[in-house]
Amino acid sequence: MIYSTATVPVNPAGEMPLTREQAWAGLVLKARDARQFLPPGLCTRCDVVYEGADHIVREATIGGAELREIIAFEPGQKVSFFQATGPREGVIVNELFEDEAGELQLRFYCYTGLRGKEPGGAEEQAEQAWMDSDKGYKTALLSTLARTRELVAAGSL
Repeated sequence: MIYSTATVPVNPAGEMPLTREQAWAGLVLKARDARQFLPPGLCTRCDVVYEGADHIVREATIGGAELREIIAFEPGQKVSFFQATGPREGVIVNELFEDEAGELQLRFYCYTGLRGKEPGGAEEQAEQAWMDSDKGYKTALLSTLARTRELVAAGSL
C-alpha cells in the first residue's frame, strides 16, 4: 500500500491571490478536464462519461495509462479520485483547508496500491518514492494553482 501526501500554500508570496471559491472552481475544472491543469503532456485524453449529483465518472489517459475514475465532490473542500481501472487502485484526494494561521492550503494525499503488483514490492516502493519526490503529485498541485491563476487573470473563472 502506498500513502503519500503533499501540501502547498494556495497564496504564496508574490503570486496573485486566489479566493477559496476560485481555488475550488479550479479543482472542479481539473476533475472535468485534467489536460488543462496537469504538467504539459501528462494527460492526453480526459472525457466525462457520467454526471451525478455529487460525482462524475471520467475516462482519461494520464502518463500513458488508460484509467477510469469515479470523482466525488465535497463542495468547497475536497475532490476524491477513486481509481476504478488503471494501474492504481485506491483513492487520490485534493483538499482545500486553512492552516493554524488561517492561510488557505491545498493538500494532496493518496492511499493506493498497484494492480497486479506485490504489495510493498519493488514497484510499489518505486511509486512511493516518486510520489514523495518533487516530481510527484506536488507538481500537479502547483500546476493546478498556476492554471487556475491564469483562468482568473483571463476573466474565465
